[in-house]
Parts: sequence; structure tokens; C-alpha cells
Amino acid sequence: MTSRLLALCFDADDPLRLARFWAGVLDREIADDGLTLLPSDDTGFSIQFQQAQEQKAGPNQMHLHLTSTSLDDHRSTVARALGLGARHIDIGQRPEEGHVVLADPEGNELCVIEPGNNFLADCGFLGELACDGSQEVGYFWSEALGWPLVWDQDQETAIQSPAGGTKIAWGGPPVAPKTGKNRLHFDLAPPAHGDQQAEVDRLVSLGATRRDIGQGEVGWVVMADPGGNEFCVLTPR
Repeated sequence: MTSRLLALCFDADDPLRLARFWAGVLDREIADDGLTLLPSDDTGFSIQFQQAQEQKAGPNQMHLHLTSTSLDDHRSTVARALGLGARHIDIGQRPEEGHVVLADPEGNELCVIEPGNNFLADCGFLGELACDGSQEVGYFWSEALGWPLVWDQDQETAIQSPAGGTKIAWGGPPVAPKTGKNRLHFDLAPPAHGDQQAEVDRLVSLGATRRDIGQGEVGWVVMADPGGNEFCVLTPR
């Protein structure tokens, strides 16, 4: 029995502020804790913000792609993000590329994708989590979550839940080197009738490793995928 993707977690210098920013950009409801954006119709996972233990260093290994239904919608999303505290950044994108590259108030990269993108046509507003990672990492996450591959070509991979919604994609080589703990990571949880240790063992058999990041005695297990990207396995729920 596979775990489900429970949450995408951001390390943040100011978690409350960053939660409010992303709630405004994504039009998500904030839970009572002030730090969790509840799932929307187009994706089955929440987005959580937690206190960072170290400063951001270099580009993130993962960033969000937001979709557009029209040029007006594209401009509106960019303007909304800028109004909430985002800024334009240059990561080497070419002028002829239609997407707009921004950074949130803490420098986390995001892209607003132009309308007419066929790959993200069926994905909803939060169209994609775009990751640095090898084909091996894509295969690992397909098995870990039970999400089928929807792209596997030229060492690029992408997966999507059988229920649809947001895709997770890995760009293949060259993979940027990690610079400390990732600012974004996944929280997984076995189903209510599942077993945390059995799920950890299964993930290890797929190529994951246990990881000590100084978490101490906690109820979750910190692990890393074959590319060294951290994730957490929570108790069944």
C-alpha cells in the first residue's frame, strides 16, 4: 500500500507571511493554524510553511508552475503576485519564452506559464511542481506514490495522480548540485490502516535512505530520495 502525498512543505524565514503570500497567489483558504493552505479542487495536497533552520542558498531544487487560461489571465496572475510581494527575476530565460519567472518574498522561484501549454492543459491552476532530478528520481517517485509516468523521454520524467491535477516533473541532466537542505519537501503519510515502519522499509527498498537533519525524537521519519532530496514519512492518517 503506497503512501499519499499529504503536503508540500516550505521552509520559511517568516512562515506566516509566506503563507499569506501563497494563499493570495493561489486563492487558497488558510487553515486555523495560519500556516497551512488547504487543498483545492485541482490538487489533493495541502501546502505548509514551517520555520527555516538555515538561510536559502542558491536556486531551489523544486519550483511551482502556475497555468493561464488566456493572456489576460496570465497578466492578472503576474500582477497579483507582484502586488503581494513577488518580484521579477532573471534565471537565463530567453525573451521569446512566454512564461514569466518570479520569486516570492523569500526568493523562492515560480513561473507563470503562458496560455496554450498543452502539457499542463489538464492540470488546473497549480499545474506542475518542476524539479531538478534524474530519470531515476522520477521512477522512484512514481513507485513511491503509485502515480503513473505521464512523460518519460530524453531522461525527463513526469508523474501525475490517477485522479489528475498537479504534475510533478524532473528535468534530467544536468542536475544542479544541492546546496544544503532543500527549502521545499514532501510530507507523505500511509493510509489510516497502514504502518509507518512498513512504509519506510518499502521506500528504502525503492532506493530511499533515512536521513538525520537534527530532527531528534519526532513522530515522523526523515528520508531522502535517490537524488538526496529530503522528504518526511508521517504516521498513518
